[in-house]
Amino acid sequence: MTDNTTSWTNFENIQEENGFFPDDMQFTIKTYRKKDIIFHQGDTCDALYVVMSGSVKTEMISESGNLMPIETIHAPRPLAPAFLFSDKNQFPVEVTALTAVELLRIPKTEVVRLMTLRPDFMQQFMTHNANRTQFLTQRMQLLTIKTIKGKIAHLLLEKYQSDGLTFTLSNNQTELADYFGVARPSLSRSLSEMVEERIISFDKNKYKILNLNALKEFLI
Repeated sequence: MTDNTTSWTNFENIQEENGFFPDDMQFTIKTYRKKDIIFHQGDTCDALYVVMSGSVKTEMISESGNLMPIETIHAPRPLAPAFLFSDKNQFPVEVTALTAVELLRIPKTEVVRLMTLRPDFMQQFMTHNANRTQFLTQRMQLLTIKTIKGKIAHLLLEKYQSDGLTFTLSNNQTELADYFGVARPSLSRSLSEMVEERIISFDKNKYKILNLNALKEFLI
């Protein structure tokens, strides 16, 4: 899957960064253990939160109470930064620590001040939010597809548009199953059937589309 997010490496070693942040900028860093719930869906987003180390998963609770996996976020990355300036500034997802996590918190007033002092930070912030909107739109489209083969086809056709018939996915089958919100054995079975039907071939993370029209039919 493609995640064209802007790098937030300027947040690494924040206390050692020379000149990027004001010396008097207010911030806190909090640690979480693996499996800790960091935020509940609906919690107030009153600051810019950045995962400084570790990884978290985000899930959305449906009206029926089911958890829909959205994505895994690895440091250094912000959490739902666009919602900081929303009229309804609430986290749209559950955020759970997959590993030990260090989380940076910068109050909203400090974020506004930083944007005034550092226009490059404001540009980075806006670009990141625009890219995240695009990613989440694609993610919602994927969640509306009911069949596993349809989900696979959607992902592979996205890669085809940018990389051609042969490409490498950055995710293994376990990660893909989590991304699709399906069981890994079910994903493996669907992939095997698509190989047997000579629609695709793959070796580990390297994929090749053999029958483009047949792949598109899974989306109908």
